[in-house]
Amino acid sequence: MDKHNQTFVSEFLLLGLSGYPKTEVIYFVIILVMYLVILTGNGVLIIASIFDSHLHTPMYFFLGNLSFLDICYTTSSIPLTLVSLISKKRNISFSGCAVQMFFEFAMGSTECLLLGMMAFDRYVAICNPLRYSIVMNKKVYISMACASWFSGGINSVVQTSLAMQLPFCGNNVINQFTCEVLAVLKLACADISLNIITMVISNMVFLVLPILVIIFSYLFILHTILRMNSATGRRKAFSTCSAHLTVVVIFYGTIFSMYAKPKSQDLTGEEKFQTSDNIMSLFYGGVIPMLNPIIYSLRNKDVKAAIKYILKRKCIP
Repeated sequence: MDKHNQTFVSEFLLLGLSGYPKTEVIYFVIILVMYLVILTGNGVLIIASIFDSHLHTPMYFFLGNLSFLDICYTTSSIPLTLVSLISKKRNISFSGCAVQMFFEFAMGSTECLLLGMMAFDRYVAICNPLRYSIVMNKKVYISMACASWFSGGINSVVQTSLAMQLPFCGNNVINQFTCEVLAVLKLACADISLNIITMVISNMVFLVLPILVIIFSYLFILHTILRMNSATGRRKAFSTCSAHLTVVVIFYGTIFSMYAKPKSQDLTGEEKFQTSDNIMSLFYGGVIPMLNPIIYSLRNKDVKAAIKYILKRKCIP
C-alpha cells in the first residue's frame, strides 16, 4: 500500500520547447497551419478516394487509409500541443498520457504495415500486371488493411499497458511534445527489461519486416522496369512508384534519425540533442502527415482529376 502511495503519479508535464519562450508564438502559428493543412489535404484525399469511382483501386484504398491514419495521429497530439503553447499549461493527466501513447503506437505501427502493403501492391501491378486484378481483388486488399489496423492496435495495447502499469517515483517531467514511450520509461522506478524486450520484438515485426517487403518489392520492380523496351513504359512505371517511395524514404529516414543517432556525453551537448529530438519529433508528428497528401497528389493525374471533379460537383448545384 505504501509502495503505491510513493510511486503514484496523477499527471505528467510535457516540456516541449518551453526552454525557448520567445519562439513559442512562432511555433504555435507554424503548428496550427500544419494541422489545418493536414486536415484539409488528407480529408480531400479521403473524400476523393470514396466518391470518385476511378479511384476505387487498391492503391487509393490504402492511400485513403493512410490519410485517415494521419488525421487520427495528429489529432491525438497537436491540439494539446497548441493549447500548451498558447496557455503555458503543459500538464497532461495520467489517463490522457496513456491515450496519447496508445494512438502514437497504434498509428505508427499501422502506418509501417500499410507502407509495406502499398509496396507489395506496386510490385504486383508492375511485375504481374495480368494477374493484378486476381491477386489484389477487393476482398484481399480490404483484408490486408484490416489486418494492419488490428495488428497495430494490438501492438499498441500491449506496449501502452506495459508502460503505464510501471511505478513512477515522483518525477513526472517529460522533455517532449507528447507522451513518447521511451521518455515515459525513463521516469519509471522499476525494471523495464520486459518493456525493452517487447519493444525489440515490436520493432522487428512493425519496422524490419515492412522494410524488407519494401526493399524486395522495389528490387523486383527495378528489375522489371529495366527490362522494359519502351522508354514511355519505364517512365510510367517509375511515376507510379515515385510518390510511395518518397514517402517511405522520409518516413523511415525520420524514424532512424530519431532513434539511431549517437548521444552526447556532456550536458550542453545533451541539451542540444534533446532540442534536436523535440524538433525531429515535431517533424515526424506534423510535417510528414502534411507532406503525404501533397506528395501523392502533386504528380498524380488521377487524384488531380478526382479533386477537380468533386469541386465542380460541389460548386454546380
